[in-house]
Amino acid sequence: MKKNFYLRSALSVILLMHSVVSIFSGDVNDFGRHYLDTIGFSPFGIYLAWAVKLIHLFSVFLIWSYRYVKIVSFLNIPILFLGIYFVHWQNGWYVVGGGANGIEFNVLLICCFLQLIFTEYHSEKIEKRSS
Repeated sequence: MKKNFYLRSALSVILLMHSVVSIFSGDVNDFGRHYLDTIGFSPFGIYLAWAVKLIHLFSVFLIWSYRYVKIVSFLNIPILFLGIYFVHWQNGWYVVGGGANGIEFNVLLICCFLQLIFTEYHSEKIEKRSS
């Protein structure tokens, strides 16, 4: 079994649900126009929103196929940090319970991506040759 199978699977499902649902519901457009444009990203808000969702969506397939896992991680971490800064910080720590829409989920995802970055990946061929 490849390294971090469960972690990669969980991240893939989270990124898939976070991207596909907002794409099909149209929320990605609303986020770009009605939020990002209003906080200073106009006229690029909708393009940034789509870039984030497409990075999440393509990340799913790359993580599943065990390709470019570190690059995917490096792309998603800044998105999560910017999400903390622009969206979640003012709501505190808790996503639910002691508050709402806080930073705890983003912090967990950042740590998961850091785990993928700092995991040593070797191809199975190299491991078999050294045995």
